[in-house]
Amino acid sequence: MYKVKVESLCSCFKKSGLPEIGEYDTEEEAKKEAESMLYKMNNDFCHKHKFTLQEKFGDFTIFMQMSS
Repeated sequence: MYKVKVESLCSCFKKSGLPEIGEYDTEEEAKKEAESMLYKMNNDFCHKHKFTLQEKFGDFTIFMQMSS
């Protein structure tokens, strides 16, 4: 199983209905979902934060940073 996880949940994320952790059968599925979530978070959320994606051993983690 491959995972997509979101670290440091902001209020926009909590309201979005997106899953905090998701599990996928293939690395390709996990990557596609992580990239889709990252796009949505960076484009549809309030822009107080910037989100980045990190891959490690086939698992994907989305991190939150303050926007400058």
